[in-house]
Amino acid sequence: MNSSLSSTQSEISTGKSVASAKDNSAVWAISKVMESDVKGFKAISDSLSLGEASVSVARNASESITDLLTEMKGKIVAAQEDNVDRGKINDDVTALKDQIASVVGAAQFNGLNLVNGNLASTNVLSSLDRDAAGTVTASSITVDGQDLSTGGYTAKAAFTGSDGVSADAADTFGFSLDATGGTDDAGVVVIADPTYAAGDKVSMTVGDFSVSYTVTAEDVASSTTEDIVAIGLKTAIEATDADVTVDYDSASPGQLDITNTGTGSLSISGQFTNAGAGGLGALDTIDVSTGAGAIAALGAIEGLIDTAIDASAAFGSVEGRIQTQGEFISNLTDSLKSGIGSMVDADMEEVSARLQALQTQQQLGVQSLSIANQAPQTLLSLFR
Repeated sequence: MNSSLSSTQSEISTGKSVASAKDNSAVWAISKVMESDVKGFKAISDSLSLGEASVSVARNASESITDLLTEMKGKIVAAQEDNVDRGKINDDVTALKDQIASVVGAAQFNGLNLVNGNLASTNVLSSLDRDAAGTVTASSITVDGQDLSTGGYTAKAAFTGSDGVSADAADTFGFSLDATGGTDDAGVVVIADPTYAAGDKVSMTVGDFSVSYTVTAEDVASSTTEDIVAIGLKTAIEATDADVTVDYDSASPGQLDITNTGTGSLSISGQFTNAGAGGLGALDTIDVSTGAGAIAALGAIEGLIDTAIDASAAFGSVEGRIQTQGEFISNLTDSLKSGIGSMVDADMEEVSARLQALQTQQQLGVQSLSIANQAPQTLLSLFR
């Protein structure tokens, strides 16, 4: 009885019928494996929440772009009429283009942008699968990126510091110049690979100032496009208040020699954007300032709207899948917790009743012994 009473009291104090391996080794081992799975599924739930938020941002962006393109279509249709001011309509179309570019650039969550064309796909951790042998493998949901950008990037530059160190750039270039009089207070930017197309843009940041040059059809027709771009950037830089001097030497095609004239170090960086290279690249060709342009734009806008709609549908589909998986993982975690509880948790009502019964039995035993001890004394009193 003392053993049963001790075991019952232990169940009440711990709340578990199997508190350690010595209580029931098989059940305890199973419960610990299931508890580890619960911990894993909690991390998966967090991963799914993060993935759902990332896809939601991308879906909202693509839907906003669809709305902007639809609005643009209305402007393009209006430009089909001869008796309209196509110049003003084209200004509205340009503003919508800029807004689309802004949406694409801002559509990121925790640094992940699924609509700018820089990411082919990403994986969202969605499950842990345990087979009969106990082997655990991770499963993921693949989210495909959708290219809704209007431009892509290629290598078109190299830079060389005054110390002779040089490097090529894939889509950007950059370096830092020492303060005036320093060892590396001068640097060189080379505008290379003159395979430009109309609409391509070269952007540079000089300290706190940003400048750019957009290649025109006339520039492309020239045999010295890289020189034209370099001179255009030189002019743009000189129009700022940046503490630099910019020299151009016609003997070195496309080369800009930049010298820091300020008292602090200066960063120089840049990027090349290729018009028409993105999923919405045709957007750069839309120009309704002329009748012919308005007709061409009407044909182009339908394809752009379809691209944005397809992207929205793709994101919506995968977002729904992630949400469904998240709900399943939540329900699965609750079921695992319930299963663990049914194996190791004590039934407090049953244990309490058993404790009361054992205590009653113990009290009755004590009383019985007390009565039995009194019997000899009663018999002896009869002989007095």
